[in-house]
Amino acid sequence: MVKTVSEITAIRESCLVVAGVLSYIEKFLNPGITTLEIDELIEDFIRSKEAIPALKGYKVHRNIYPASSCISINEEVVHGIPGSRKLAEGDIVSIDVSVQKSGYFGDGAKTFQVGEISPAKKKLMKITQESLFLGLDNARDGNYINDVSLAIQQHVEAAGFSVVRDLVGHGIGKSLHEEPPIPNYYHNGYRGKFKEGMTVAIEPMVNYGTYKVKVLSDKWTYVTADGEPSAHFEHSILVKKGKPEILTLGS
Repeated sequence: MVKTVSEITAIRESCLVVAGVLSYIEKFLNPGITTLEIDELIEDFIRSKEAIPALKGYKVHRNIYPASSCISINEEVVHGIPGSRKLAEGDIVSIDVSVQKSGYFGDGAKTFQVGEISPAKKKLMKITQESLFLGLDNARDGNYINDVSLAIQQHVEAAGFSVVRDLVGHGIGKSLHEEPPIPNYYHNGYRGKFKEGMTVAIEPMVNYGTYKVKVLSDKWTYVTADGEPSAHFEHSILVKKGKPEILTLGS
């Protein structure tokens, strides 16, 4: 789980591509664009940086992911498959991007607003992003993973929202998903600790209503069980003795 200097350098390069694409794509997120068109722009950007869209062809059991990004709108929590659905005024859209470069991975996600959105959706996005940075601040050498989990959960629930429990953050490096799992809620009895030199992806997924989710028939897309909106923010970081280095923050 602890990375060498050369491994960290390679992971940092992949993470910079992630940061770049999430910054680049924002100007295209207007009413009328399809999620497939967004995905094509994302793939072109990643490949222009001599990197590989790591999600394309990603396999879980017998299910193979068909696109270069996950694009999830409103009630879609994560893993939305790009297609013919168009963005509409008032939507929130979460874009999750994973990149492989020089054999190492970077991972990040951000929720964007499309035009003017409701105050409720604005608050949901704000609280989710705040919870991510509160969690990140606890990802320090010697701290428990539950320190991150609890910071996220307390901030989210104090605002009246809920944390998804079926999906968690993770280590990242030579594989897209590595140990340790990083829940966004306090996991009783979970005693894992952070160590300097670990690289991990922390990613709160926050629902407006119930924390419960379900998977659609495409076997990938998670949606809220009650149909209420969800937001998702993610950063890959390098654990240090003090504040972590956010690798997907960009320049």
